[in-house]
Amino acid sequence: MRTLEAQLERLKDRNARFRVITTTYLGSTDIKALDRLARDFGADIRVQYDPRRTRLHAKGWLFRRNTGFDTAYVGSSNLTVSALLDGAEWNVRLSAIATPSLLDKFAATFETYWHSDEYARYDPDDDADRERLERALHIAKGGSTPTSLLVSGLDVRPYPHQQQILEALDAERTLHDRHRNLVVAATGTGKTVIAALDYRRLCAGRDRPSLLFVAHRKEILEQSLRTYREVLGDGTFGELYVGGHVPSQWQHVFASVQSLTGRITEIPADAFHVVVIDEFHHAEAPTYRRLLEHLHPRELLGLTATPERTDGTDVRAFFDGRTAAELRVWDAIAADLLSPFHYFGIADGTDLTAIDWRAGRYADADLDRLYTGNDARARLVLKQLEDKITDPTRMRALGFCVGVAHAEYMARVTNDAGISAKAVTGQTPTAERERAIADLRAGRLAAIFTADLFNEGVDIPEVDTVLFLRPTESPTLFLQQLGRGLRLAEGKAVLTALDFVGHHRSEFRADLRFRALTGATRKDLQRDIEKGFPFLPSGCQIVLDRKVQAEVLRNVRVRLSQRWPALVAKLRAKPTGSLRTFLDEAGLDLSHVVRDKKGRTGWTALQRDAGLLEGGASELGGKLAGRVRAVAHVDDLPRAQAYARLLGPDTTYSDLSPGEQRSARMLFFSLWPDGGGFASYDEGFKRLRNEAEIRSEMRQVIDIAFDGSRHPTTELSDLPGVLLQVHARYSREEILAGLDWGSLRRKPRYFVQGVLRTTIDGRPIDAFLATLRKSSADYSPTTMYRDYPISPTLFHWESQSKTSVNSADGRRYRDGTSTILLFVRREKTGEFGTEPYTFLGPAEYVSHTGDRPIAITWRLECPMPADLYADVAVAL
Repeated sequence: MRTLEAQLERLKDRNARFRVITTTYLGSTDIKALDRLARDFGADIRVQYDPRRTRLHAKGWLFRRNTGFDTAYVGSSNLTVSALLDGAEWNVRLSAIATPSLLDKFAATFETYWHSDEYARYDPDDDADRERLERALHIAKGGSTPTSLLVSGLDVRPYPHQQQILEALDAERTLHDRHRNLVVAATGTGKTVIAALDYRRLCAGRDRPSLLFVAHRKEILEQSLRTYREVLGDGTFGELYVGGHVPSQWQHVFASVQSLTGRITEIPADAFHVVVIDEFHHAEAPTYRRLLEHLHPRELLGLTATPERTDGTDVRAFFDGRTAAELRVWDAIAADLLSPFHYFGIADGTDLTAIDWRAGRYADADLDRLYTGNDARARLVLKQLEDKITDPTRMRALGFCVGVAHAEYMARVTNDAGISAKAVTGQTPTAERERAIADLRAGRLAAIFTADLFNEGVDIPEVDTVLFLRPTESPTLFLQQLGRGLRLAEGKAVLTALDFVGHHRSEFRADLRFRALTGATRKDLQRDIEKGFPFLPSGCQIVLDRKVQAEVLRNVRVRLSQRWPALVAKLRAKPTGSLRTFLDEAGLDLSHVVRDKKGRTGWTALQRDAGLLEGGASELGGKLAGRVRAVAHVDDLPRAQAYARLLGPDTTYSDLSPGEQRSARMLFFSLWPDGGGFASYDEGFKRLRNEAEIRSEMRQVIDIAFDGSRHPTTELSDLPGVLLQVHARYSREEILAGLDWGSLRRKPRYFVQGVLRTTIDGRPIDAFLATLRKSSADYSPTTMYRDYPISPTLFHWESQSKTSVNSADGRRYRDGTSTILLFVRREKTGEFGTEPYTFLGPAEYVSHTGDRPIAITWRLECPMPADLYADVAVAL
């Protein structure tokens, strides 16, 4: 601090704003230094108090200047003696002139962190702040964490990944009336916190509903009770029913399944409004099944890291085959909840095309014969261990094999190579199995080879190497196996995953594995494979050797193309008039049938080509088939219901109410952006009534689209009669028609600007349409506006390049005389062609900088959906 005192004094004397972000990671932050920065130099300080999270490890300094010639320094120099006096540090200088894009990225990242809930203020004169910081630094230095059932008094807020799951649960209940919901998240990612936060939401505005939380161990129940008390801020909440503890109130009970078994019939079926079952993969066990069959709560919430069991059953059957919310591996690693991974796809030279394929998977007996005794493949495995692992004798590895013979063979050849290994299978006695696990954790054993034993239910955080020695058809099971090594553990920097890949049959879905791993869409996956997966979380790598890359690309391209004759053949093989049934049985996405391509497209055309519909398409029907995709994003109930009525057999535009006519215009221009050559809306809907097959297809597409909706929506209370719902997705045509701009005189097809000025009932409206990930191929330098969310409630937006602060538009933006509506999309194109916009709702002016263009910060009336924010936020 002494080396900077003079400069910091001058900064304070000039009343310059001085902001500092720091972390408690490693416990190296000095409280005295923070106190001086705040008290002596007027610094505004925010701290990431969670010592487990390592995201903030960069060092950077940004200096704003009134001239606009801002500068920044980024590198290894932090505010320490060694860095400022005698350390050999490396830093790079950025400037608004030479490197404007990097400087903008720095500033945007800082602002995103600053406004994030993960960073809380630090006031040295606030006892609670000081106590919180001291406790966090103590834990970061290796001190113990609290274990009592008393509450700390802290306000528990969801992390971004938890907020996404909470919003998904809310959507399942409020949008789809589903009250049996399953949450899938890896061990160690805070499933119990999610359940407690979800319960707190269910309590909002009413008495706390009765609760039963079920787990199978006392330690889990005690920890869960503490979590609920922390979240609710109530140290008296809940009672234990385990290990001699017996509830007296029976209102909020944390019980072991063993305790409940003896008296389950004594508990009324509706005694508990909310039932939460931890580790739901145990649900097939008789004790859990009796409990589930007896109780009938208003809300059932299942928590598991492993929905697919080793016996082939899938607990999603208890939830109509659905997962309400799933924490992606990608998001968990980015949030520092799981270990980074290095995944290597290695060609093993085996030909699997002749292996029998039954019930969606390879025949295990055939695989076992192929792999067991395959010395060439075993030598390849050992060679790759030598190449990829610093010292294989000190690794802690799990190897997933086909069967007992394969596991025993791999253990034998690994031991022969001087690497201590053991086969552990379902035939291994329990005591021997537990001893092997203990030896692996302690480092006395380097590898365990198993067959369907460690897919679920076993937690070994020390595992740092995973070997995929058999093809895993299920992407869920693949993630469960990978997850055995993703737990954070002291001394483990990264998980190494070696996947030995053969030449697969055409039925094998390699694309599902990588989509599950990365969260990529089908189209993005091909690009990612070709470019070496450039957008993984920090510290992660996916490396495919040349043969594996070619194999996976071939598989992905086949799935992407889904040639029309193949779809026709599938429908002929299993005829159905239901689009949903066809997609489910064929394992296809809606975009496989409702295509953004020239040529044949749509369910009606597919049925006709499969011989399920007679006759040919009319000229109008053929044109409309290419526009069915325009309703494939409908995700709010009012619009889905309105469109379904309008697609009925007797719609007459002139007979509709003004609000219904607005809805009708939204649908009309979705189908005919250029007006279709019609003289009136009635003429267009009259022609549409003659196309029964297309209308049926559109209704089915809307049903499927709405069924996948993930965001609860709300009305625009200040604009009655407008159908637009906050957080729903809309095409440009729907936005223009919904805001009374689009008409037969002003056709939406010809509107290409990003700013719409209109009036509704005499009220001025400015609607901004922003694409957040712009490509230089689609946007000119003057339209590459920097638009991004700063936080879920703050949005940075740039005006058109010629707009000045003192222009009529500039003044209107600032003085609040116009209602500002904000629509955003991730990128220009999506799976159905042009990407729709998510309506973020009304926005209020906060501040601005610059001129021509003006950079404005808006405050959103409704926070952004958590999943959208996580996907597009600069610093996430």
